[in-house]
Amino acid sequence: MRRFPRYIHELPEWPAFRWDQDRLAGTLAAVRHRQGRLVGRMEALGFPLQQEATLAVLTEEAVKSSAIEGEQLEAQQVRSSLARRLGMDVGGVDVVDRRVDGVAEMMLDATGNYDQPLTPDRLFGWHAALFPGGRSGMRKLRVGAWRDDSTGPMQVVSGPLGRERVHVEGPPAARLDREMNAFLRWFDAGTVPQVPDDLLRAGLAHLWFVTIHPFDDGNGRIARAITDLALARSERTAQRFYSMSAQIRRERNDYYDILESTQKGTLDVTAWMGWFLDCFGRTIDGARETVAAVLRKARFWETLSGTPVNERQRLMLNRLLDGFEGKLTTSKWAALGKCSSDTALRDIHGLVERGVLVRNPGAGRSTSYSLADVR
Repeated sequence: MRRFPRYIHELPEWPAFRWDQDRLAGTLAAVRHRQGRLVGRMEALGFPLQQEATLAVLTEEAVKSSAIEGEQLEAQQVRSSLARRLGMDVGGVDVVDRRVDGVAEMMLDATGNYDQPLTPDRLFGWHAALFPGGRSGMRKLRVGAWRDDSTGPMQVVSGPLGRERVHVEGPPAARLDREMNAFLRWFDAGTVPQVPDDLLRAGLAHLWFVTIHPFDDGNGRIARAITDLALARSERTAQRFYSMSAQIRRERNDYYDILESTQKGTLDVTAWMGWFLDCFGRTIDGARETVAAVLRKARFWETLSGTPVNERQRLMLNRLLDGFEGKLTTSKWAALGKCSSDTALRDIHGLVERGVLVRNPGAGRSTSYSLADVR
């Protein structure tokens, strides 16, 4: 007895995706307009501020994309790794976590080399970078290769043991070469299905890759990197001014709901495309905070242009401007600035006397400091 298809990749017409272009036209035009305005505004800021914005966005993208999968990366390590590869001197921390470097390498390859073909070898390189130790927790992975289903079918599940909920089940491993070849030919050569707009192409690429789920682990992060690559192609620039992963993280429940309903539906993906465009629009709207933060930082240093600061002070002020976690104390200054407590105290007092830092309420060892409202 023939089993009724449960997932779209089991449908006879797979992968003949279709959607209602007329239903999407208004939303597509609106988000395209907002995207163009944002890119235009950022290009007007000049290259140094563009680089600063790109660094902030890529840091958020890497951290939030990993967080969606339950992996927590330290933001300052990510920022330092990215800055080093971008040739920026931000006085970052020493990166010791190979996972952080791997995420940074994948992100920069996806966006910086957006005009290069997406090939199996390139995807294998991204996968190997995400899992430098060849494991996900205690589980050994097939790194830099398609999954082989040796431990069972690829499933995305949630819920406690014995009451798991299967959201998605990928196609069998025996189909992966054929499936990925079809996907990659479409992504680079524009084979059927024809996609009239690069934003729609990004949305379909995300869905199609997640449906195939070709790796043992890391599929979500690689899908979002492919999305970033497609968006960079749509803007024809490696500079990134918004983080879609950060927005997906905020909308994670809705993201998984629309993915699951699409996987268990038909090849009419109008609802998915509509959600993707709406999420992208909210991503663009949220990018205003990134622009505002970059401009605040630029104004801060313009205001302090006549104030002498040493390298340790510059490092710590930038850390505060970038969103320092916790309270800044003398001991933290000494650790991050790699100096003695006495030197740290002199650095801090010098900035307090110039009105750059203010002492927070409290005394003794609990004394902490914040940025003053420099005008």
